Amino acid sequence: MSLDGRTILMSGGSRGIGLAIALRAARDGANIAFLAKTDAPHPRLEGTVFTAADAVVAAGGQAHPIVGDVRRDDDITRAVSETVERFGGIDMVVNNASVIDLSGTADLAEKKYDLMQDVNVRGTFMLTRAALPHLLESDDARVLSLSPPLNPTPRWLGAHTGYSLAKFGMTMATLGIAAEFGGRGVSAATLWPRTTIATAAVRNVIGGDRLMALSRTPEICADAAHAVLTLPADQMAGRSLIVEDVLADMGVTDLSGYAAVPGTDDDDLFPDIFLD
Repeated sequence: MSLDGRTILMSGGSRGIGLAIALRAARDGANIAFLAKTDAPHPRLEGTVFTAADAVVAAGGQAHPIVGDVRRDDDITRAVSETVERFGGIDMVVNNASVIDLSGTADLAEKKYDLMQDVNVRGTFMLTRAALPHLLESDDARVLSLSPPLNPTPRWLGAHTGYSLAKFGMTMATLGIAAEFGGRGVSAATLWPRTTIATAAVRNVIGGDRLMALSRTPEICADAAHAVLTLPADQMAGRSLIVEDVLADMGVTDLSGYAAVPGTDDDDLFPDIFLD
């Protein structure tokens, strides 16, 4: 169960869950190429693509920061070519970049709807597609998208239709890749947590510091993602996986160490969306 020498192309990853996944892989000795927009410090967002790359190297991996936008085809093409030139190929794609807006249908701005579709759905599809020629040459090709199981119930569609469309589209793109290319050695799956995760999106968009305190750390997603990327491919392919279930299958049942505020009872943590 090691990612030593494996090359991962990740969208986003300057902070939060994506960075945690990259650091966990780096501890194995993985190569991480980041395609991310943040090239300079932001007043509300910690980290840049360059600080993420430095952190990966410090953790024991190799890194290649690529400043670009997953919405732009030229940037995707450049990211793939630079990753291959730097590391000799691509073994895994992690579709981490995502935009969230929980506005109702009448209040959701047109530009924000387009942004969620372009980053979440189109970005997932196009980045994976661009990497496919190299994934097909890998002896253990994986695609992992951070998106929820398909659950188009009135409860979730009615809560935030625009965001639900974007996240379910991200999942459908991934499961479609799994069905289309699974027979050719590409294992694709999605991963989603049962509780909110202490990220900038939770603090700045959803619930502020109060919700951050009722969340788990990104490391819980990182440990589950590591398992998904290293366990036998036939166990993971074509599945919509839940973080906590993956860890339970690994024998990890005490999740108290992942609480953003140590000592918080599991029953007090805030449930994430899309799961019944």
